[in-house]
Amino acid sequence: MSLLVVGLSHRSAPVSVLERAALNADAQVKLVQDTVAAEPATEAAVLATCNRIELYADVDKFHAGVAELSTLLAQHSGVGLDELTPYLYVHYEDRAVHHLFSVACGLDSMVVGEGQILGQIKDSLARAQELHTAGRLLNDLFQQALRVGKRAHSETGIDRAGQSLVTFGLEQLAVGGAVEEWAAGRRALVIGAGSMSSLAAATLARAGVAEVVVANRTFERAERLARILTEGDDTAVSARAVPMAAVPDELTRADVVVSCTGATGLVLTAESVAQAVEGRTGGDAAETADDAARASAGTAPSPATGTAGATEENCPLDLAAVQGSTGFSVHGEAAVAGLDAATLEQHGAWVAGGAVDRRETARRSPEADAELITALAATAASVGRIPELRRPEPVAVIPRPAPALFLLDLAMPRDIDAAVHRLAGVRLVDIESLADASADAPMAADVDQVRRIVSDEVAAFGAAQRAAHITPTVVALRTMAADVVAGEIARLDGRLPGLDERQRGEIRQAVHRVVDKLLHAPTVRVKQLAAEPGGAGYADALRTLFDLDPETVAAVSRAVDSTDEKDRPA
Repeated sequence: MSLLVVGLSHRSAPVSVLERAALNADAQVKLVQDTVAAEPATEAAVLATCNRIELYADVDKFHAGVAELSTLLAQHSGVGLDELTPYLYVHYEDRAVHHLFSVACGLDSMVVGEGQILGQIKDSLARAQELHTAGRLLNDLFQQALRVGKRAHSETGIDRAGQSLVTFGLEQLAVGGAVEEWAAGRRALVIGAGSMSSLAAATLARAGVAEVVVANRTFERAERLARILTEGDDTAVSARAVPMAAVPDELTRADVVVSCTGATGLVLTAESVAQAVEGRTGGDAAETADDAARASAGTAPSPATGTAGATEENCPLDLAAVQGSTGFSVHGEAAVAGLDAATLEQHGAWVAGGAVDRRETARRSPEADAELITALAATAASVGRIPELRRPEPVAVIPRPAPALFLLDLAMPRDIDAAVHRLAGVRLVDIESLADASADAPMAADVDQVRRIVSDEVAAFGAAQRAAHITPTVVALRTMAADVVAGEIARLDGRLPGLDERQRGEIRQAVHRVVDKLLHAPTVRVKQLAAEPGGAGYADALRTLFDLDPETVAAVSRAVDSTDEKDRPA
């Protein structure tokens, strides 16, 4: 059997695909159960976070395993297999181990070095153990991943390179400033009471917010989180719980909102946020947003003069085309660059307040046109530049008002309508914007040290697994040798009935010593060889050389797994 992982994350798929493929708790349970029910897999666990969905399995066939796991992911996520496949990645055996260890250390996180992933790996293992879908391989793998992650955080400064997704999101809301200064005195609304929401509430409380309001579908969980915040040694803050129905009212009083629920639909729509912002910005948020959108597109509202508005009456130029393509005043030199002489004269007369009959100018001779063109060239030479190469003048941009409401959406799929980005007086940070911001986040030098730790741990885990793989065969060989000794001692007792008990004991001990010495060097050496890369074949060679019964070896393996299961911590 071999370890296989099939998944997608923020590194392989856009947020829109991750959002659609997100699995709720019930879907995760069904996915794991269906995986172990499929033919290629005997163990399975799913690791689902806000920016990754990964299915781990112990399979006996690589290609069949990849096909089956990919199909199951598509079925349970609701995203068609053809659409999902381009975003999937596959890791096998040692590469799969390396991937999970890197994830556990925070090297594959959106925010490099964040430690929250360890809790999510622990939850994934606990779920698989509860469903009895984690056998010896996945139990060993996930427990070792937790140890590797803890080692990385304790032995290196990887914590300096990263932080939790919550902290990173709050820093983005604070626009690079100190979160404590930005949060001081603000009122916070936290929607949800799960692990991510609890972390957000605690982080805001420690940052100095004046109040934390917790809303959750299960009111008791909201009450418990509010009580922890109020009574905590490091999070003493005014906190209260409200039902989800109270969110619209609380939204009108909140300064900061963090949402992370398991809802499949939107928790906050753009309309509800716009209504909450009205009265804070001195105008309608939607209308202000429309103005800002026009400004960002370079189509600011038309001033009274100097632009292609209704005041440009009787102008011979196609002002809409000129203004839209260049952004220059029609009185500027670039507006007339490249025009024929007749149109130039017509335009010049209009600017000067005169009138020129276009029919008359159209009858001008080529010589007159040449003179006008020569005059234009002389003007260009005198000012030292060619009009059509002049840099565009900046377009007036209407500034957005300072945010009155800050929103942090950490849910996948999203809790807050992405259209909120267009509302003035609102700043929204979500998984998509966090992914963009994290691409430029600095990485500490300790990351290289963590990578070395991961490589060492992967090698050690592989050696241990390969050595463990041959252990049942070695045990079966020693069992067979013990049976041979027992048979020969029994035969000797029949042939030499006159031996006393002391003599029989000496003979029995001598035979056992001979067998042990003969088997010691080969069995120790075969374990060493099996632990090396490519050593999996030594178990088969040992079974073949000593004609061991495969069923006996399998029985020993089951007995070893049963013993390990009893000794394994819950």
